[in-house]
Amino acid sequence: MIPASPDNDLAPVLGRDGGPASEGLGGSTSRLDAVMRPDPLPRVTSKPAPVMLAAGGTGGHLFPAEALARELLARGQPVLLISDRRGRAFGDAMLGVPHHRVYAATLEPGVLGALRTLVTLGIGVVQALWLMVRKKPAAVVGFGGYPSLPTVMAARLAGVSVILHEQNAVLGRANRWMARGVSRLAISFPTVAGMPDSCRDLCVRTGNPVRSEIAAVRDSFYAPPDEGGPVRLLVMGGSQGARVFSEVVPAALALLPVASRARLVVSQQCRPEDLERVTAAYEGLGVGAVDLSSFFQDVPARLAGAHLVMCRAGASTMAELTTVGRPAILVPYPYATDDHQTANARALAEAGGAWLMAQPDFTPQELAERLESLLAQPADLTLAAAVARGWGASDAAQRLADTVIEAAHGPGSGANRNHRTIWEAAE
Repeated sequence: MIPASPDNDLAPVLGRDGGPASEGLGGSTSRLDAVMRPDPLPRVTSKPAPVMLAAGGTGGHLFPAEALARELLARGQPVLLISDRRGRAFGDAMLGVPHHRVYAATLEPGVLGALRTLVTLGIGVVQALWLMVRKKPAAVVGFGGYPSLPTVMAARLAGVSVILHEQNAVLGRANRWMARGVSRLAISFPTVAGMPDSCRDLCVRTGNPVRSEIAAVRDSFYAPPDEGGPVRLLVMGGSQGARVFSEVVPAALALLPVASRARLVVSQQCRPEDLERVTAAYEGLGVGAVDLSSFFQDVPARLAGAHLVMCRAGASTMAELTTVGRPAILVPYPYATDDHQTANARALAEAGGAWLMAQPDFTPQELAERLESLLAQPADLTLAAAVARGWGASDAAQRLADTVIEAAHGPGSGANRNHRTIWEAAE
């Protein structure tokens, strides 16, 4: 029997650490006309049953969960976070949100691997069911990724209303597996690939919640660079940096005219092991100013001050770009599951809010030509910034909270399921 611990009230069913987990996206392409957001609901005035948030694995799944948790707590709605062991650091950051861990696993190859996966997921489902019997949640919100699977599966077995949130333009595999039978499917893009036809009428476009620090600079309106004045270029490569930017950007800037290079004020994120090499690459280029770091503490301020951003196209990055409204050259990570970053980037680029450059085409020559064109036509930057900002949903957390509270407590919340919860049936 697994002993109890101070941070684990699920013993003996719940172990101290969840199993390994990862996220994946996939599905065939289908068009989706998003449903308008529901009317805002009032804050919760009596102490309700808690809402469980099932998220884990990566920040792309956990950041929206954190934003939703803060919004629900502000309305008086109790919240629980259910995650795997990798979500512990994020759980600790959510003050006032109890964090519980369950086992989860990716699908391992081979027969034995598949059996191990099933056993691990089975344990996680039992853990989540045990927690639900004790806490009697009003609803479960799944944010995709394999760590959400056990809790969402348990909710369906227990008869609890389920709301899924999809951050990308491609429905993730975990969400696709769990989509049928949910109360609502909250989406972030106007169209989502891999959407089951049976889920069309359940969709509401809420957007993807961002960190409060990003939302705080929403009103920093875009001002294009003055003729002959400085041009602030922000190059971000995700939490670990992206080596392709370190290799291509300095080489591309070297191909620009001397006068154009002198105007550039570059802030570039690099991997720690690349800093020395990239610093050397910038020496002697005549770039106006260069700030290189493996991590920027003030990303919201740098994003607000940028004339042009160069970055990947993950869900959180796209949400932050469009919340603040900044033009961007998007270079999708080519090995993302089902190429979902390309789908994200294409959606914004086709709307006119960014420029998509596939990594094989992201060469110094191609990038230099793109930059020279944009520097010569600042009106293109202004238009892209306006389009990007128009896409942004600064109130995404509020929209998602409206959807969750409606499903959990609003009219028809009981009608969203055809049977009672297991604890209601036992009464």
